[in-house]
Amino acid sequence: MSTQAPKPSPLAAADALTPALAAKLVLTALLWGGTFVSGKVVANHLPPMVAAFGRYVVAAVLLLWVVKAVEGRLPRINRQQGFITLGLGLTGIFLYNVFFFAALAHIPAGRTALLVALNPIITAMLASVVYRERLGPVRWLGIAIALVGASIVITRGDLHAAMLDLRQSFGLGETMMLAAVVSWAVYTLISRKAMQSLSPLAATTYASWWGLLMLSLSSASELGGVAWAAVPWQVWLALLYLGAFGTVVAFVWYYEGVRAVGPSRTAVFTNLVPVFGVVLAAVVLGENILVSMVVGGAVTVVGVMLTSRNVNVVVPPPNVDSKETQHARLRS
Repeated sequence: MSTQAPKPSPLAAADALTPALAAKLVLTALLWGGTFVSGKVVANHLPPMVAAFGRYVVAAVLLLWVVKAVEGRLPRINRQQGFITLGLGLTGIFLYNVFFFAALAHIPAGRTALLVALNPIITAMLASVVYRERLGPVRWLGIAIALVGASIVITRGDLHAAMLDLRQSFGLGETMMLAAVVSWAVYTLISRKAMQSLSPLAATTYASWWGLLMLSLSSASELGGVAWAAVPWQVWLALLYLGAFGTVVAFVWYYEGVRAVGPSRTAVFTNLVPVFGVVLAAVVLGENILVSMVVGGAVTVVGVMLTSRNVNVVVPPPNVDSKETQHARLRS
């Protein structure tokens, strides 16, 4: 006789979204939105490589503790898994965070938060090329709408002027942020392979330690040049927030949501991330909220929702199906 437990009904899954869980998922989006503000504080005082290293010193150590508490131990990995998690560490930890902090050193936090909303769009486009996934008319329409929204944000609503001189709207900061988005999209695609044999938590932990190793080697020459005694306490607090709350706590809560109600319903809450990012940047940093940001951000979110329709979208904080989505939002 089979002892396999029956699958929960769709109604049971819907009931699993309790007020407490919904509050956690909203708070998760808030924590991820806060990473842009904290990242801006850090980027104003530390080089991008050093800033990323500081974030993952905190995150990698805490993830080891979490994986032991949740899963008992960190599993041993074979050579193939080692190469796959190395790829995750290179794209999602090392490259993403270096580009992320480099972007924040040049453009406002709110603007960065809106650009990162393109993560699921770029991921879907790359998946259609790499995995030959058929997107369908509705999802292509969503991609087109999201790109129009992003264009409104990037050009500050003046598309005509941008066409005449793109450099007025698209500078080094925007380039770095789009590079971060592409890095996270590649990370998401690699995670599909990782999730076949590793839990999201284990894969993320290995990726974080690989990324930390790369960051430590790359930032070694810069660490000695930082006047650590002159670094304000706000920067230390921001690094703690980025590593502990913006990475580990947010991931654990997002993971809880995926287990309870599935990746698609959980991913809906990530549409709040750019909203929180813009609002927090205005409240905490005093950044201006432009009309183009509101309109372009809203158009982008509509496009993302259409692209995500009826599919298990990958979105991390980072920005795949089932287990992959649990993993993909460890980021920003």
